[in-house]
Amino acid sequence: MNEKLIRVGTIYLPVRHLEEAALWYVAKLGAKINYQDKEKAILELADQSFFLIKAKEEASANFYAANGTECFSLTFEVDGLEELKTLHKDLKQKAVQVGDIEDRGHTGRNFVFADLDGNKFDVWSELSPTFKQRMKE
Repeated sequence: MNEKLIRVGTIYLPVRHLEEAALWYVAKLGAKINYQDKEKAILELADQSFFLIKAKEEASANFYAANGTECFSLTFEVDGLEELKTLHKDLKQKAVQVGDIEDRGHTGRNFVFADLDGNKFDVWSELSPTFKQRMKE
């Protein structure tokens, strides 16, 4: 393997109300809080480290495409369509802002959800082949 970058280790997300946001990630997504102070919370979620950073009101992890559409910057993967449907239903039952399950013209299905601060995330029904292989090992 010629890759110099091995994996993404930490993802930073802006939040307005740190304690409330950290508890939301625990309750809604099953994250584990590893550290928290007045400026940040370090969460363990989806085999990654997520830093929730207390930010200004207008801060967001989202961005706008050239056509004006507000986009997410992160896609979570689940193992198959049934897992995607189960998660979609679970998040809806937990009163998370969740979009419809979509067919975007490629393998698998997706949906988008948002946290308390409007940070959008995508969920895809397909695990990457490399990750699937690592899970078997």
